Amino acid sequence: MRERSGVGVVCGLLVLLGALLTGCQSPSGGVAEDGRLGGQTTGGTGETATVWPAPTRPSGYGAVFLAVGECSSFGTTSFTEAPCTGERAAARVTARHDGTVRDGPRCPSTTDFVLHISEQRPASDEDGDGTVPQGYACMRNLQPPHPGDPGGGGGPRTIVGDCVYDSGDGQVRETACDGTGRRKPQYEVIRAVAERADCPAPTALYVRLGGKRPVGCARPL
Repeated sequence: MRERSGVGVVCGLLVLLGALLTGCQSPSGGVAEDGRLGGQTTGGTGETATVWPAPTRPSGYGAVFLAVGECSSFGTTSFTEAPCTGERAAARVTARHDGTVRDGPRCPSTTDFVLHISEQRPASDEDGDGTVPQGYACMRNLQPPHPGDPGGGGGPRTIVGDCVYDSGDGQVRETACDGTGRRKPQYEVIRAVAERADCPAPTALYVRLGGKRPVGCARPL
């Protein structure tokens, strides 16, 4: 009787140990041996195939080509991504959009220049998929001068405080308000309004600005 009782105790311990070991195994969809989260799909044969989620791109320099907050080297047609603390860094990305400038959102008002990114640039690809989508990056110089500032004489947008000159054929071009540009300023944009009728009395020229207030009221200098 003692031998049977002893065998029963041992068998009970083995069953309990097996249950504990079974409880420690990873359930379907849990954490696998390599630390990744896995899901599962079961086919008609009863076999189970594990499906892993797509890897998450890391943040910071190099994760996405010229992402917001990253920097580029010098040049508007030939350029590379560079660490913002490095000596090769020239300008920082303030906004980044896919597509073309004509079809996409406008850059911030004080953008110094725009970098147009081609659809295929394998040599510059940072995430390893072999392509970089077509897009554009709105850039701000790390050091002065800032042509995108009001009166700076450049930048992709004309804003309040900028100066222009008549280039002929009903067109105007931006130039520096302090007279340091190639052409002397003739008019200064003093206000942006929705309609021409909203411009103040000294207005002598209407400049197309775009956006919610597309009319620039310019006074003669």
